[in-house]
Amino acid sequence: MAQGAPNGPERPATMTDRPSRPSNGRAPRVLVVGAGAIGGVLAASLLASGHRADVLTTNAGIADALRRDGFRVAGKSHVRHAAPAGIYASTQAIEGRYDYVLLATQPPQVEDAAQQVAPLLGDDGRLVCFQNGLCEVRVAKFVGRDRVIGAVVAWGASMPEAGVYDRTSSGGLTLGRLDGDPDARVDELGRLLGDAFEVRTTSNLLGARWSKLAINCAISTLGTIGGSRVGLLIRHQFVRRLALELMTECVAVARREGVRLEKVAGTVDLDWLALTGADRTVRGSPLLAAKHAVLLAAGLRYRRLRSSMLAAIERGRPPAVDFLNGEVVERAEHYGVPTPISRAARDRVWQIARGQCKASLDTLAALHRETRT
Repeated sequence: MAQGAPNGPERPATMTDRPSRPSNGRAPRVLVVGAGAIGGVLAASLLASGHRADVLTTNAGIADALRRDGFRVAGKSHVRHAAPAGIYASTQAIEGRYDYVLLATQPPQVEDAAQQVAPLLGDDGRLVCFQNGLCEVRVAKFVGRDRVIGAVVAWGASMPEAGVYDRTSSGGLTLGRLDGDPDARVDELGRLLGDAFEVRTTSNLLGARWSKLAINCAISTLGTIGGSRVGLLIRHQFVRRLALELMTECVAVARREGVRLEKVAGTVDLDWLALTGADRTVRGSPLLAAKHAVLLAAGLRYRRLRSSMLAAIERGRPPAVDFLNGEVVERAEHYGVPTPISRAARDRVWQIARGQCKASLDTLAALHRETRT
């Protein structure tokens, strides 16, 4: 099981510094793998900032739209359009190697993608994970732990149609390595991405990852089951209670893993947000009310966020729930930690994906009734 890296302060990387150049004087070569919501916004932002970012996508419809119309972006982004650089359908069509390969696929495809693009990395190249979950550990077996960088995304996006991207919330990126402090390559990547995003680096990547995992296990999964945007669902008290229960189970497993949790976006303290025994027995306590208020505030900030898992199901693709709640359940079994809400939520997402029930508020309410203790 993964262990938490030594905790250290997050360090801001400015948005105005130009990216450093290698000793040969050329700008870093970047390949974005996946042109869905996150990958599309990443590529468009890099291109609009003056960087060359090639894109690898196996989706012919998206590739055709990008070649024809470029990247079209709406929402909370300063970028509205970017002309594409290289748009590739397979690794065989790509010549040369890259300094950074940004993996922006859905988690179920990340290992296959990492294996395919590993030969495209330069001698000192880095593979960068933008997925939710703990994907850095999964892809490290293809290139080595020291060549993997994690990028924790604090903003949301959707792709309403091929080649059209909607950045649904603001926020930045947190970069770090699996082991130890940020190195020169993390700092260079931070400056590269810092032209488009607020970027921080951390010495505690797993702490940042587990905190984001706790949030996604609640928000993304409940958004999938409820079939609606976060802002609408989180208004319901029972939805907030389910979210708190899911985050609490994730926090319990992270503690057993020896992970020291980071604050989400520098403000949300998961150790504080997790339910205590008193929270479960006392009705109307000021502390519990404060935790519900935090979720309401988060729901307001991410009110337009729509679960990427729900979008995947609608496109006939497998949901990433095994990389979220499923990851928590699997690791909890190793320690004998009970995670009944996570298990039930994971199973309900799969039932929706298999057409055994519909994503709706009623389905979410049924989950709450069935898991009440």
